[in-house]
Amino acid sequence: MKFDDATDIIQLTPKWEGDRFDNGRPRVPDDILTRMEKVATEEAWSILWQNGYKFQFQGNWLTTHGDKILVGRAVTATMVPMRPDLHDYLLEYGQKEEDRIGFFNSWVIETLQRDDVMVIDIFGKIYEGTFCGGNLSSTVATRTGRGQVIDGGIRDLQQIMGIANLQTFYKGCDPTPIRDVTLVGINTPCRIGDAICMPGDVVLGTPSGVLFIPPHLVEECVINAEKTQLREIFGFQRIREGVYISAQMDTKWTDAIEADFADWRKTNTPKALQHLILDEPEPEPEPDQANSDDTDLTPSTSEECENSEESEQDDQLTLL
Repeated sequence: MKFDDATDIIQLTPKWEGDRFDNGRPRVPDDILTRMEKVATEEAWSILWQNGYKFQFQGNWLTTHGDKILVGRAVTATMVPMRPDLHDYLLEYGQKEEDRIGFFNSWVIETLQRDDVMVIDIFGKIYEGTFCGGNLSSTVATRTGRGQVIDGGIRDLQQIMGIANLQTFYKGCDPTPIRDVTLVGINTPCRIGDAICMPGDVVLGTPSGVLFIPPHLVEECVINAEKTQLREIFGFQRIREGVYISAQMDTKWTDAIEADFADWRKTNTPKALQHLILDEPEPEPEPDQANSDDTDLTPSTSEECENSEESEQDDQLTLL
């Protein structure tokens, strides 16, 4: 096996057709990440649910920076309880064959890039399961400017809370160092509670919890959320003005309301949402096969030719 293997990552993310990092990880565009920062958990979740992705959310976290929103591209790692033969082999392999330095947790951190979010499956371990302390968290902040999601423990909490450009979702805090765990994968599928995260997923961390969004669905999630937000701006304004009541806004809009919305957004759409295309274009009609220059009206078989000749003879007899 290899850690952080490009061939494996590409095979595991076949639906992504955009740019990739050198290690094969999907690279969702920067502007989409910026727009995702304004998306609510439920707005993105609804698209995932509709597409059959039912295990992408995990709640019940502690955070180091309150309700600070966390958005970035996932770098995943999976730890398991230590088994000596496996542990010794993988530690030696990484150090000798891949020139990795230090313990397993440092290996993961050294792969991080700008706008990444480190996502760690350490099976909820807190005592001797502290994946990051102050020093390593400072490195995560320097490399990513984003944050980390650790399904396990951290230490040096006061130091981590002092790192302004880092948001950390974690399960508990303990002064013990990390022990008796083995890294079995970097940028492989990992389980975070009831959710699954893949390398290159976009991580959306909010006060609700953490959502892992497959890269090929990220833009759809963003656009859907922005359309919803624009309709809500219109609805809230019209309710304040006394034009409509909340019951009218919470059900399917009538044609009259839709027309009002279409007229309103011509001059009231916020600049950040003016890129939206709310009216889907009418599908172009199918070409008339009878008038198409490409249509072959010549009978395709000798039998059809004979039938055509017989039909012409019958027509002539009828006229006589």
